Amino acid sequence: MHNLDSLILVLDQESPCPYLPDRIARMPLEMPRDRLQASEVDHMLERGYRRSGRFYYHINCPSCRACQPLRLDVNRVIETTSMQRVLRRGDRAFTLQINPPIVDSVRLSLFNRHRTQRNLAHGEGDATDFEYESFLVDSCIEVWELSLWLGNQLVAVSITDVGADSLSAVYCFFDPAHSSLSPGTYAILRQIQLARSTNRRWLYLGMYVADNRHLRYKARFYPHQRFVQGDWLEFAAPT
Repeated sequence: MHNLDSLILVLDQESPCPYLPDRIARMPLEMPRDRLQASEVDHMLERGYRRSGRFYYHINCPSCRACQPLRLDVNRVIETTSMQRVLRRGDRAFTLQINPPIVDSVRLSLFNRHRTQRNLAHGEGDATDFEYESFLVDSCIEVWELSLWLGNQLVAVSITDVGADSLSAVYCFFDPAHSSLSPGTYAILRQIQLARSTNRRWLYLGMYVADNRHLRYKARFYPHQRFVQGDWLEFAAPT
């Protein structure tokens, strides 16, 4: 499926922007007719698509270009001194497990705690197990769950899509009580390592939005590329 003809349009209408206040968004929601192969996952990501459950969406907003998919060439990423500290500290503290994603009470509780304490719920109540499964577990492609543990305590979960030449960080959540260990940054650094060790070139980090404090951190990784009006543009480290 290299021409996107196998996508079924499910929803295409304007709605309030989930990333910026007082903006109108248009993110057509589409569903593949069949399960996607790894090379097809690469193609979707290369065209700026993101996945949510069994659906894919892309940005097609009427008057705003603030949202830009961002990716890293993992063999060129510059690990800063602070990133190296995060890696060393995380390697000492965490045990990493890689498995297919599941939903259980421990993961659901952590997901809701992260959403609430980091003001990501947007006034909504706690997610149910069905909502968690629909968002992060149910899928039309291969997905890995990277989980970070302190002993028997689950500290962070990163849901990662698997392509032939790419990995894609779909969503990461963690226990805010352990923010001092930088579990979100550590999860990205481990995904970079995982892509390298499995001979994949790209790690996609989702949307970069300069004016959204929860999304602009991604630009700390250099060099990176952003998908701007149909082209991937490179951004070098500031001098």
